[in-house]
Amino acid sequence: MATLRDIRNRIKAVKNTQKITKAMKMVAAAKLRRAQDAIINARPYAKGIKSMLTRVIATNPDFYHILCNQREVKNVGILLITYDKGLCGSFNTNVIKEVQRLLNEELSDFDLQTNVKFYVVGKKGYDIYSFQNFKIEKSYTQIFLPRLKYEQSQRILEDIKADFINSVFDKLYVVYNEFKNVIQQKVVVEQLLPIVVPQNLDEVKNVEYIFEPGKETLIEKLIPEFLDTEVWRVLLESQAAVFAAQMTAMDNATENAKEIIYELQLTYNKARQAAITKEILEVVSGANALK
Repeated sequence: MATLRDIRNRIKAVKNTQKITKAMKMVAAAKLRRAQDAIINARPYAKGIKSMLTRVIATNPDFYHILCNQREVKNVGILLITYDKGLCGSFNTNVIKEVQRLLNEELSDFDLQTNVKFYVVGKKGYDIYSFQNFKIEKSYTQIFLPRLKYEQSQRILEDIKADFINSVFDKLYVVYNEFKNVIQQKVVVEQLLPIVVPQNLDEVKNVEYIFEPGKETLIEKLIPEFLDTEVWRVLLESQAAVFAAQMTAMDNATENAKEIIYELQLTYNKARQAAITKEILEVVSGANALK
């Protein structure tokens, strides 16, 4: 049975842990506010670019662009967005589970070790799939630390564009956590390359547009811009989601520490009362023995 000193030491240790988790929650909350503002501001622009591109392509169905080239799929790429650290709840676990589902169901006809190429953001995803001997074409660490930068998004974009053009893969999926709110993130799987833009939109085709400088020139400009915006948006979504997951996880850890401290204090009080009662009984017994 633990002594009073052992219980006191454990209460002290849990209180110290509680201070750390509470501080980490406050740090995550401060980062979340900035990340949430960034993704909320980015979404309308991304939606606008997609809408504009859809209108141009809908009125020019015979267009061609290398980033929209639908070809026979021999190799598949997966852009996986994870975090470099733990202590963020199920953020990493959820995207890894979704990748496993993608491999087991939609990509089951491929040789997973040869025909599936990984582009991994975050150390956690890299550690798991490199250990399983998957082909890691590119890995990107410290993307969200200390702060996500647009230059990092550009580096990822240039890598995947070059590999698609050079036929390293024929189709690319991106798997990431989409930020919904502080307590909810949704794992999303989207085809990033080749770009798929809706073309059969009657409500768009029935409207007359005047394009300047011209449809082909606009398509050449808008498609890379659209892909650039999508990669940046995905990273912003993941950044907000990871800070929300961190904040929630640290809040839960702080509350759990509070419950543990309460239970330990009850145990300490009971043990202390038992020790006092025992001492009183010993004194009374000794006094009775002297009579």
